[in-house]
Amino acid sequence: MTIIQFPKDMKWGTATASYQIEGAAFEDGRGLSIWDTFSHTPGKVVNGDNGDVACDSYHRYEEDIKMMKELGIDTYRFSVSWPRIFPNGTGDINRKGLEFYHKFVDKLIENGIEPMCTLYHWDLPQALQDKGGWANRDSVEAFVEYSETMFKEFNGKIKKWITLNEPLCISYIANYAGAHAPGNTDLQLATDISHHLLVAHGRTVQKFRELGINGEIGYAPNTTWFEPFSNRPEDVEACYREIDHQVRWFMDPVFKGEYPQHLVDWFKEKGVELSIEEDDMEIIQQPIDFLGINYYAGQIGRYKENTGLFNCETVEMGYERTDIGWPVYPEGFYKVLTYVTERYGNVPIYITENGACYNDEPVFGTIKDNRRIKYLQQHLTALSRAIESGVNIKGYFLWSMLDNFEWAEGYSKRFGIVHVDFNTLIRWKKDSYYWYKKVVDNNWFEY
Repeated sequence: MTIIQFPKDMKWGTATASYQIEGAAFEDGRGLSIWDTFSHTPGKVVNGDNGDVACDSYHRYEEDIKMMKELGIDTYRFSVSWPRIFPNGTGDINRKGLEFYHKFVDKLIENGIEPMCTLYHWDLPQALQDKGGWANRDSVEAFVEYSETMFKEFNGKIKKWITLNEPLCISYIANYAGAHAPGNTDLQLATDISHHLLVAHGRTVQKFRELGINGEIGYAPNTTWFEPFSNRPEDVEACYREIDHQVRWFMDPVFKGEYPQHLVDWFKEKGVELSIEEDDMEIIQQPIDFLGINYYAGQIGRYKENTGLFNCETVEMGYERTDIGWPVYPEGFYKVLTYVTERYGNVPIYITENGACYNDEPVFGTIKDNRRIKYLQQHLTALSRAIESGVNIKGYFLWSMLDNFEWAEGYSKRFGIVHVDFNTLIRWKKDSYYWYKKVVDNNWFEY
């Protein structure tokens, strides 16, 4: 057995997102989001599921926070529903929406749990989508207006802020692959949106600084790792195109003030041009206080012409897969973290999402999700390796606190350490909940 020990000041937490858990989709003045529209469109979500009720955390948040306190976590990452604050995306503020989040944040603080707030976790107000959504630069200013409202309302209560969650998903998965709301399939559109998102991030950081808000601000890109099948240049280049689309495309502009030229050229060959306005790159390159990293899976890749967006095929290596089909590849977690640190320096990093989908059901009142525990052991060991290698890790947020509405997969995929029966909304703590509690309590585990 090996002891995996973590630094004394390590912050332990869990994470969720508004549309995935809140429900109350049509209550207290909330406006429609693109996910309301998408999930109610036939054929878009498995089993026709939607987030109208989800985990009903809007009404059951006190029960959920009680379980967080029992878990012993230091911090909790949640997101705010933009259309709950601005039902039309901009203009009139919905005070009832703000009141809910005040009660929620107050309850977290009362229980000794530090809130980390994500301003945008994919639920764009439908009213803004009707005007072009993120492809319309007016949405950038609407986002700054919404963010400013949140900063002023919660200054002193919330001290850690995330502008955007997974900009790659917001742009390319939602607007090129079409798998997420709003479901477009246009590479130029997705690329335009990817840039507008980074401008929105930069403008929001600027506003945060202008207002003199007490706290820290960053953002949370998703990451992956493609290990080349061989050392042949074409295999290496294909894998780095995949890695760099997630890492460098969304990090180089923030940390270096430029896009990776090899990807700019790649897109240009496909007839896609970046449209950058004067001062955009200066806006995007605002200094941030920390970087969020989301990591779930990686794989082995090699060059294959006309495969995917980057001529890279994945090679089946027989790795275990989670119940959503993603390979379990903890080595990729270590490699992503060291790659980011080597490229951008000693930036403080929070692991804002890491976890696994396993659909274990209750048996005689217990949920033995041993595969999730193994996944967490493997990835926390990789995290420890990264820390020992000099990566500046400040905290870890396990995804997810609750089983929830898993986007296009509906309720068919479970990531939680707490089981939710979506018929009764009863919660059950899984074995992984108790395993993670020991890690949180002891700051180490045996593997």
